[in-house]
Amino acid sequence: MAASDLATYLPKAQPGDFFTGADRFGPPQGDPPIVPVYRGDQLQGFVYLNSDFANSIGYSGKPIHILVGIDSDGIVRGLKLVDHKEPIVLIGIPEPRIVAAVNSLIGKDMRPIAQGAERSPQVDIISGATVTVLVMSDSIVRSAVRLIRTGRIGGGSAVAVSPPATKTLDLGKGEIRDWASLVGDGSVRRLHLTIGEVNDAFAKSGNTAAAENPEAGDASDTFIDLYVALASAPTIGRSLLGDDAYERLKESLQPGQQAIMIAGDGVYSFKGSAYVRGGIFDRVEILQQGSSTRFRDRNHTRLGALAADGAPDFREIGLFITPPEFTLDPTQPWELQLLVQRNFGSRDKAFLTFDLDYNLPDRYLRSEQRAVTAPSSAPETQTPSPGSQVSAPADADEEPLWMRIWRSQPTSIAITAIALIILTAIFFFQNILVRRPMLYTWVRRGYLAFVLIWLGWYANAQLSVVNVVTFTNALVTGFHWEFFLAAPLIFVLWSATAAALLFWGRGPFCGWLCPFGALQELTNTAAKWLKVPQITVPWGLHERLWPIKYVIFLALFGLSLYSVALAETLAEVEPFKTAIILKFARSWPFVAYAGALLVIGLFIERFFCRYLCPLGAALAIPGRIRTFEWLRRWKECGSPCQRCAKDCPVQSIHPEGHINVNECIYCMHCQELYYDDQRCPHMIQMRLKREKFQAMSSPSMRAGGSGPKTVITHAGKPVPVLATAQSQAPTSRSDKGDEHG
Repeated sequence: MAASDLATYLPKAQPGDFFTGADRFGPPQGDPPIVPVYRGDQLQGFVYLNSDFANSIGYSGKPIHILVGIDSDGIVRGLKLVDHKEPIVLIGIPEPRIVAAVNSLIGKDMRPIAQGAERSPQVDIISGATVTVLVMSDSIVRSAVRLIRTGRIGGGSAVAVSPPATKTLDLGKGEIRDWASLVGDGSVRRLHLTIGEVNDAFAKSGNTAAAENPEAGDASDTFIDLYVALASAPTIGRSLLGDDAYERLKESLQPGQQAIMIAGDGVYSFKGSAYVRGGIFDRVEILQQGSSTRFRDRNHTRLGALAADGAPDFREIGLFITPPEFTLDPTQPWELQLLVQRNFGSRDKAFLTFDLDYNLPDRYLRSEQRAVTAPSSAPETQTPSPGSQVSAPADADEEPLWMRIWRSQPTSIAITAIALIILTAIFFFQNILVRRPMLYTWVRRGYLAFVLIWLGWYANAQLSVVNVVTFTNALVTGFHWEFFLAAPLIFVLWSATAAALLFWGRGPFCGWLCPFGALQELTNTAAKWLKVPQITVPWGLHERLWPIKYVIFLALFGLSLYSVALAETLAEVEPFKTAIILKFARSWPFVAYAGALLVIGLFIERFFCRYLCPLGAALAIPGRIRTFEWLRRWKECGSPCQRCAKDCPVQSIHPEGHINVNECIYCMHCQELYYDDQRCPHMIQMRLKREKFQAMSSPSMRAGGSGPKTVITHAGKPVPVLATAQSQAPTSRSDKGDEHG
């Protein structure tokens, strides 16, 4: 396990924030550490950091750190949000509103949840911050449950969650069954809600505003028709998915993981839209014995149809894999909880939950007697102290979180790696590609579209200057690879960008791998196609504008040495979060800012990249150490020819002819011109000389040759003349100009 950050965040709180009248903290105990809290000499309870015990990765992709106060009986007594990078909370929704929602857990006894007697408590969802609130509450509950189950709090003895299993999933059976039989014996469970039933439920909830805004439609119409099945059971999986798909599923499952099929029809979607914006399916939750989990997009595979005979057509079907940190016991009952939301007013929402119980039929299980060995060295009455380290068996061999994250995203990592290999091939074989301008143009546009749509909007793999200042700060304050490895795609892209700096400078990232840069170029391409006039910035002004981005970067870097959090807030000068990560789903000032930059970019190509991007400046500085020079130039470039300088889309070519690699985005437009014998003056002269040489060397030009004769008419009498090299030599002014051109 990575080192705890409890010592870093504990000074931000006072003992009285968690326990009334408490006046001091004791020394940390155990690993992960928990800190006793005293009033005088009387123990009040303990404080711990949620992220030490449970995954708390939020919408931003970074942990949300919360100090939790819990007494010796397992009752939550206080919470304090001490650090987060959530954009929704940083800018937009007031932090006190988020904290107030999570504070509903204060006073909750976690022992029944740890014992499986109660479900995890539900907090009030904040409209616009659903993912953030769910992650915060889930991490608090799961961390408390883990402490209780390991016996560190909650009465001083480890909680027996379940007796030794006597049944296991029978993986040997794999018959094929039809839809009717699967539904009939409970292999597939159903939750059917009508519009009338949902309206009645909101009317009984006590929320008057929500009740006064009922669902449209007839009361008997289907609101949602939901079906759930354990697809990792061989018979169920083969029947629903087909043999080939089930075999692929079985190979992808890690030990302890289960697969759940969820299919739905009706006017309400069980998927919702939060998984598109934040990668989490917030409308469905799996609960078992006090533990719960929600699925993320990396756990999901979309299915078009079910293979079982007689299966109806569904509006949406999803196959979900349980995350590594959640262990679902298929032999024990579990529940799917459906979150139904209703909008009312301009931004307000109300929520209700509906439960669907699932119990795998006995026909899929086999009895197995498991031996239980009790330690003989300790008496039965011996209990661990709160500060001791007692780990549940499931935690003994728990691998680091970043490893689980990498194993959960093999497809995304593979796609990114393939894209980087393709880009490397483009660069290494650029001379072959740029000789075919039309092919190269569409290769570049296609690659930029992939970077924008998949890498940016779907995978949210947008690098930022925040990554630079965070990395630098980590080198100074204490470097941990685990922190940077927790985001696989970002790590892969940074590694590739760092390697590319040695070969090509900042160009590979800025010109090819930046989703916002791709958005600017593609929108400008569309503007040119629509005949939007393009503005050429005068060179003198252009030279004085491009240093602005270096000033912005140095200001952010210097500020980060004082406060990383403040630097991250001011890094909003980058519109990446608004335009790429949040897809413009943000408050209007940020949307207006990002939109304004894109509008300016319709007239001045890549305006933000040229003059304002601090990340581009950060990459340009080490990019000066590049080892190779890949961009070719003629000696006439800049003296007198200015064709490339005028055509460069970001004006990175000086009038003198040399390329400023600090500003070059490696679009290779100048390399297209370099080989173009219709536009490059040097190549035009070479073409004309070549054509003249070919003409002079043709059989018809050879003296004494057998070529055709030319007949000259003089005074009405034809006079035959042999075609000679001298008579056929070009003498026109245009030919002479070409000859000397």
